[in-house]
Amino acid sequence: MVVRQLEYLVALAREKHFGRAADACHVTQPTLSAGIRQLEEHLGAPIVERGNRYVGLTPQGRLALEHAHRILAETEAMRRDIEELDKGLAGRLRLGAVPTALPILSHLTTPFIARYPSVTVTSLSLTSQEIRRRLDDFELDVGLTYLENEPLEHVKAKPIYEEDYVFLTPLTSPFADRGAISWKEAASAPLCLLTPDMQNRRIIDGVFRSVGATPQPSVETNSIFDLVSHASAGRCSSIVPRQLLRILGEPRNTRALELVEPTARRTIGLIMADREPPSPLARKLFAIEHEADLAALAEAPLRQERR
Repeated sequence: MVVRQLEYLVALAREKHFGRAADACHVTQPTLSAGIRQLEEHLGAPIVERGNRYVGLTPQGRLALEHAHRILAETEAMRRDIEELDKGLAGRLRLGAVPTALPILSHLTTPFIARYPSVTVTSLSLTSQEIRRRLDDFELDVGLTYLENEPLEHVKAKPIYEEDYVFLTPLTSPFADRGAISWKEAASAPLCLLTPDMQNRRIIDGVFRSVGATPQPSVETNSIFDLVSHASAGRCSSIVPRQLLRILGEPRNTRALELVEPTARRTIGLIMADREPPSPLARKLFAIEHEADLAALAEAPLRQERR
């Protein structure tokens, strides 16, 4: 049994298609199929359900897949540890972030890259549920997500900052001349909100429920930048993380109001899978102190764009 055969198994389980798995491994489909058969011979058990196309893994195959993930992770950790001794830390850090955390992502990756210039970072905008799944499936090294709103299991976590929210409304809105608005009042406005698969939306819906309100959004989107652009266009108001406007500034033709009664905050932080060996790159990212930089960002006043 060789590492390459285990890589074939992992790719096949992920892609659920022999051709796509072969493409992912940069081999021909006959080569991948032969590697899977050799793995079955080594293990003395069938690992793939037989059919004209990929059907699934046998019980033995699912067990082999669990071990394959661990063996490949240990192999990669060994390779990176040896490489770090010779050349310093290198490789690719795979990071998934919930959309509302994207504005602060560079405050995490910039000091990391400065310290480890041979590392390449791939960052993806993902839902919190997709981050968890990809961590479990060894497809991500680290996630940047909510730590307390929904249960997190089998992960190591590091709090990074507190997310809070403002009501971004067009200057033509009847609320625009105010400094604050209650959540109950905000529910009555035409709103652009994130889609229900986003944890930020579930948080906001929970705050509305706590005050007995049920908003009926006019627009739903999976992009935080759409929240801003719809408010700027003058038809809808949006509820956005304060950190977004601290970085981008208030868009033209909008005003950001404090959301009160209640004041809502949620902790966003780094997570990585709680397994041995840990991802070497995730461990290094966790070790960098980001708190001072992000605390200064959290306390900075909102930028006022010229209107």
